[in-house]
Amino acid sequence: MQKFILFTLVIIFTISCKKNTDTPKQVLITQKVPEIKDGLMTPEALWYFGRIGEFLVSPDKKSILMTVTFYDLDENKGNSEIFIIDASTYEKKQLSFTTKSESNICWKPDGKTFGFLYPDDNDEMQLFEMNTEGKDRKQISKIIGGINGFFYSPDSKNILYTADVAKTQTQTYPDKPKANVRIIDELMYRHWDTWVESYSHVFVAPYSGNITEGIDIMKDEQWESPVRPFAGMEHITWSPDSKSIVYTCRKLKGLQYSKSTNSDLYRYDIGSKKTINLTEGMMGYDMNPVFSNDGSKMAWESMKRDGYEADKHRLFVLDMKSGAKTELLTDFDANAYNITWSDDDKTIYFTTDWFGSQEIFSVGLSENKAKRITEGIHNYSKLRFTGDKLFAFKQSMSKPIEIYQVDIKTGKDKEISFVNSELLAKLKMAKVEKRMIKTTDGQDMLTWIIYPPDFDPAKKYPTLLYCQGGPQGMVGQFWSYRWNFQIMAANGYIIVAPNRRGVTGFGMKWLEQISGDYGGQNIKDYLSAIDAVAKEPFVDPTKLGAVGASYGGYSVFYLAGMHNKRFKAFIAHSGIFNFDAQYLETEELWFPDFDYGGAYWEKNNPVVKRSYAASPHLMSDKWDTPILIMHGEKDYRISYTQSMQAFNAAQILGVPSKLVLFPEENHWITKPQNAIVWQREFFDWLGKYLK
Repeated sequence: MQKFILFTLVIIFTISCKKNTDTPKQVLITQKVPEIKDGLMTPEALWYFGRIGEFLVSPDKKSILMTVTFYDLDENKGNSEIFIIDASTYEKKQLSFTTKSESNICWKPDGKTFGFLYPDDNDEMQLFEMNTEGKDRKQISKIIGGINGFFYSPDSKNILYTADVAKTQTQTYPDKPKANVRIIDELMYRHWDTWVESYSHVFVAPYSGNITEGIDIMKDEQWESPVRPFAGMEHITWSPDSKSIVYTCRKLKGLQYSKSTNSDLYRYDIGSKKTINLTEGMMGYDMNPVFSNDGSKMAWESMKRDGYEADKHRLFVLDMKSGAKTELLTDFDANAYNITWSDDDKTIYFTTDWFGSQEIFSVGLSENKAKRITEGIHNYSKLRFTGDKLFAFKQSMSKPIEIYQVDIKTGKDKEISFVNSELLAKLKMAKVEKRMIKTTDGQDMLTWIIYPPDFDPAKKYPTLLYCQGGPQGMVGQFWSYRWNFQIMAANGYIIVAPNRRGVTGFGMKWLEQISGDYGGQNIKDYLSAIDAVAKEPFVDPTKLGAVGASYGGYSVFYLAGMHNKRFKAFIAHSGIFNFDAQYLETEELWFPDFDYGGAYWEKNNPVVKRSYAASPHLMSDKWDTPILIMHGEKDYRISYTQSMQAFNAAQILGVPSKLVLFPEENHWITKPQNAIVWQREFFDWLGKYLK
């Protein structure tokens, strides 16, 4: 049995039989933490890290609110609490002490109090408020069914909130109340991990201490804002004069909705109650509107092509008076995320994927030229600009997200949140090295090499090829709670993580090579990376493995049929095995339409012909290497039946194989104990065949 030590964490939980509006009774809890032997990462330690969820700078720029989630492995759940940080001294104080999670923190315009979501006595999410001392906690809304998110209007007279509206049923049978049936007559009937039985609408209500209902500004519409599946309140904003709301929406239905990415920005006028489309005729994703401080302009992220979810995130600015739209940085061959305005509205700051890291850039509206602010081995995100200070999330392969202050002149930063400093001090972190590897077509490919802690170059190590998902997602300096390179290295493996063709951060040509060519150059890139590193004297070329999820899972299935005895073990999570079945099983049809070239029956289309010929199931008769296959049964992007097919093929062919299914998980593994089991299965399999 694994030994445990008691580690006292200053988290206070509320234990009270009274209503949430009462003063909480506070009880100090000690949390069990696994012993960290020899400073090496364990699955349990990975789930002990505090995870920062949100952070906001106060209107007076003097304070920062943040939420932090801590997980209890025994209870198999997490709990989020609110903290406040002094923006000058960086002193941190916990403000909430409850048994259920606070979320969606939002400053009131006066900066003296703030709101947040919290479950009421009926377990429905409602708006609560408290002051910056953590006192005077009170419930503000009593919306039947609860709310999903909210914003105060800048003048404090109104709030907007989002709430679910039931989908209109086309047919019912009231005389058969015990029947349990879904009657479906159009796409998209399920999305990501949820059956579509409701839509999130935007509501507006006068602000008071007892908000019971608001006006549905999307009344009778069968579509949602924020846009499914991952968007949050960044899809919606108030105008600074409080006279209008701008929201993101894809106003399409059925087959059109499943095949199109054409979301637009809609402006709802509070006075006239009229809605206009601000981005009509712009055919890709338009999203994440951000007003300038004076309200004269609005910036947003825009994709050009309908149906291409990985298109370039262009930076657009709308003049609210003239209606003129201007694209900035037309010659900048990279994306613009996390847009934020400087206080004087002359400069826009943003982040982008940039050759293996996520960096902060700026663009002056008068110069219209990208200026790089930061440089290093890190990923920045979620920018908050205050005068001459810029605050941001920062993470790397060696450290989870913390909040940093960034000097906009020098690019230097300093940590201010220190949520995980004590735990990090107990762990030995693996060395992360950037290496350029030549591909078969003579290109330089940035590849990350991660070495075990206490690496000894005189030894020979088993080595893993990490296959990135997406497929259009850069192998940057991310910290994952599942595909964590530090825990892989702590188990004695070298990791090879190439930025193969098809990832962001290296220009659009590098990105788009993969579409319509899944089994082509990017697979060669994988082999170039592992072959180059396998020549090193410290790598045991007889103990190579390949692992990956989603498109990375597809990559593993594909490599299993053509790797020519390179690998001794494979692990695929949520991978695509059968392209024909995948086309009809997935929910967002625009994805295979663009990346495969269309449906499998379009046999005269050369892109379709090439794409479907690269389906792993067509090469499974060549499988000869042990393979572990894992999947979540609530994964509707890549159905778990794909993994069942792959496992069945391996079993029929006599290939050593195991199938691990998680009935309650989606495309990821989100529950703590499931994640621990996932890690154990992962390393048990590798240990059996590579050690």
